Amino acid sequence: MKASTFRRLLNLWPPFLINAIRLQSLSEDYAEAKVVLRLRRRNRNYVGSQFGGNLFAMVDPFWMLLAMRRLGSDYYVWDKAGAIDFVAPGREDVYAHFKLDDAIVDELRGAAAGGEKVLHWFENDITTASGEVIARVRKQLYVRLKPRAR
Repeated sequence: MKASTFRRLLNLWPPFLINAIRLQSLSEDYAEAKVVLRLRRRNRNYVGSQFGGNLFAMVDPFWMLLAMRRLGSDYYVWDKAGAIDFVAPGREDVYAHFKLDDAIVDELRGAAAGGEKVLHWFENDITTASGEVIARVRKQLYVRLKPRAR
């Protein structure tokens, strides 16, 4: 599927659509994605800042999706674990940037070449437009070469 089509479809996905999460850009090679969470009345928490569940939701699928597309259908790619550290209240729109470098893709392929499971941590920040860090997120992926591909 073309990245532009995938981006449009993901932006219509109810959890993103309802919570004002938007995939702003997705490179054609699925190496890079940019996401925004707009602060709206319906997605604020009790004290008026970004709801923590939405902060995690805005970043939740992207490392897995990028890795799945970059590695190809010969690999299992699953989310294994995740953690978020709330650094400051998000009182405005917030952003996340994902970049899956070729070196990491090659590292994952090499580590999984013999059929072993590979666990790899990815990290990124959620920031305001000015670059203030609102939250730090860690996601662990499980990667394994499918038996028929060995």
